[in-house]
Amino acid sequence: MGTLTALLVLSVLIFLHELGHFIVARLFGVQVKVFSVGFGKKLFSKKIGDTEWSISTIPLGGYVQMKGQNDTDPTEKSDENDSYSGKKPWERILILLAGPLANFLTAFVLYFAIAQIGVPKLLPTVGNIQKETPAFEAGVKKNDKIIAIDGKEISYWDEISEHIEQSQQKIIVTILREKKTIELQITPKTIADTNLFGETIIRKVIGITPLGEQTIVYFGVWDSVLYAANETYRASMLIVQSVQKLIEGVVATDQLGGVISIVDITAQATHAGIASLLFFTALISVNLGVLNLLPIPALDGGHIMFNLYEWIRRKSPAPATLYYMTLAGWGLLISLMVLGLYNDLNRFLG
Repeated sequence: MGTLTALLVLSVLIFLHELGHFIVARLFGVQVKVFSVGFGKKLFSKKIGDTEWSISTIPLGGYVQMKGQNDTDPTEKSDENDSYSGKKPWERILILLAGPLANFLTAFVLYFAIAQIGVPKLLPTVGNIQKETPAFEAGVKKNDKIIAIDGKEISYWDEISEHIEQSQQKIIVTILREKKTIELQITPKTIADTNLFGETIIRKVIGITPLGEQTIVYFGVWDSVLYAANETYRASMLIVQSVQKLIEGVVATDQLGGVISIVDITAQATHAGIASLLFFTALISVNLGVLNLLPIPALDGGHIMFNLYEWIRRKSPAPATLYYMTLAGWGLLISLMVLGLYNDLNRFLG
């Protein structure tokens, strides 16, 4: 059941991506010949107007084929008014941007829904205190609840590290212990740690871990909008940084995951509950949006790059250049897909 849900999630996200292209293309009067979810042999096909709507065997992709655009032959053009290539460069760019923007909008809606359902948050109650640390020396005890740092109210655990990082020297930590309020002076110490990408970073700590108590936070409509916007932005920056670290060699290529990993983690999220599934679906949607904007020929970002060139230079790239760069883009994409699949099989088969 989890695997079926994962495949359904991928199919829906791909459908919404392509729907973004479709809607803006039609707004500009471009004829859409085919709207397909999936690749390979067609399982279902129905022509409505000028568009053939189809569902294909492999639900791990999709495409919108517009008149005057052919990814298998990027030199193919049509100057007719209802064709993609007959439109101005800025119009084509908007059509291309519509797919990734649909993914970002989908993520925003999902995060908004999560805010309405309720977001789990760790309470600022102290669990373990490491020995010979600033908190231990200051007298912090297990079950102490941190209610303020330097006079600023603390509601959730993740706020503690933010205040500690902003501190210059000593901090005044206000704690609630057995219904009594106590103020302690603590001087954070600096340690070397690793971040999400395995890089060495310097951060400030006082030596405490959370007890694990949680609460569910519900947001009003406006706060839900702000939460959704912030989470969509944070997820986007995480994907951008991940790509950057992969290019720089900070993240090893054997960490690259493929569709098997996506399906597996989505299936796990399904069993973990609706909130976890929505969180991961939103992250996948952002992932699709960001990766499609990469300036790789054959992706939306590559097409945007070519159209920007035409817009600025007032002439199209040479047909041969367009053709060979697109072939190179497909080669890179296929190589990354094969590498991701190899890594997935390597992990799952040991």
